[in-house]
Amino acid sequence: MTGTRAEPWTVRRRLVLVTFLVSAAVAVVLVAVTNSIIDRTTRSVVGRVLDDRAAAVVEAVETGPDGSPPAAVLGPGTAVYLDGRLVAGSAPPLLRESFDRLSRTEGRRTASVGEEYRILAVPVARGDVPGAVVVAESLRPYERDERTGLVVAGSAGVVMVALASLVAAMISRRALRPVRQMAAAARAWSEQDLDRRFDLGPPSDELRALGQVLDELLDDVAAAIRAEQRLSAEMAHELRSPLTTVRATVELLASRADLDDDLRHDLAVIEKACASMSGTITVLLDEARGSAREARGLTGADDIAGALDASAAGGRLVLDLPDGLELRVPTELVARILGPLVENGSRLATTVTVTARGDGHGVDLLVSDDGPGVPADLVDRLFEPGVTDGGGAGLGLALARRLARGAGGDLRLDRTGGGSGATFVVRLPGRISGGG
Repeated sequence: MTGTRAEPWTVRRRLVLVTFLVSAAVAVVLVAVTNSIIDRTTRSVVGRVLDDRAAAVVEAVETGPDGSPPAAVLGPGTAVYLDGRLVAGSAPPLLRESFDRLSRTEGRRTASVGEEYRILAVPVARGDVPGAVVVAESLRPYERDERTGLVVAGSAGVVMVALASLVAAMISRRALRPVRQMAAAARAWSEQDLDRRFDLGPPSDELRALGQVLDELLDDVAAAIRAEQRLSAEMAHELRSPLTTVRATVELLASRADLDDDLRHDLAVIEKACASMSGTITVLLDEARGSAREARGLTGADDIAGALDASAAGGRLVLDLPDGLELRVPTELVARILGPLVENGSRLATTVTVTARGDGHGVDLLVSDDGPGVPADLVDRLFEPGVTDGGGAGLGLALARRLARGAGGDLRLDRTGGGSGATFVVRLPGRISGGG
């Protein structure tokens, strides 16, 4: 079963996001500071312009022969008042009230009319007659310059954020490339690839040092797995000899004609138990030697039907497998994986059904039964060796999962389904032709 899965929130994405947020915050601060500097500069420039214009008019009034400044000095928005009367220049209609209010000033005064004009009034005297020079400066040209400066600063901030994010993405991609390679390599390995290493070379940086540490850790893990495999092989070998003796003795006793029915039944039970134990020992040996992983072959629906027919008790097994099923796993190994699942289901259920579904990346074999299901207290420990709900040694499911994983698949209990019974999902490499 497939579905759209959200991509992980990787370290690289977090680094790029942090870089974007930090650079964006810096850009906002810089734009704000730039705007404040431009505003202060504009106020200073407007103040100097007003001062220069007012000083020129005041000098012309005080030093001129008739007290009337020449037209060249009187620019637009300039007025000269003596004793409150307008004697030269003119006041703009929008500013006439403000000019009249400042015409009798006795000291230097400034005023603003909205965000459009700045006015300066400077006292002046012609003889004994007091007066004032009032000049105004439009702020619109300066506001256009401020907006232009703000747009330029904002554009520079956007470019800075984009460049910082791009550089962070490029640097983090290059820096984390060894990590991605290590993750991809580790994902492709299995517990049978004991000699595979990352081999990034001498620890010239932090990531290569990490690779070396992981390689050393893999050496320790490989040594532990090999020790476990040797122990399993030795135990299985030691058990096989006495078991063979017991089985031969039982077969010899069962061949006698003077046995009663009860004894013959008991011998059949013992022989069946010996056969089951022999199969378990064979599985242990194959797993320890790596035979299950090294074996190659294709298994189809008919192969599975033939291999599981002997383990189907009382006609409880129902196989509903598509004709196009192809598993890249030997038939014998598939039977050893499915055998414990079918056997456990047959003991407690009236029907055990095996179906298959493919998703283009592998095949899921679903083993379902209509029994009482898995007890709640065993669900989390179901695949631990020695755990059982009665009967057997509790090794069947643990070995089945180990074999499935050794073949490049997995075995799990499906907890999504409702109703009675239990459903186990065996994931194996393969495909279903024409179906997925």
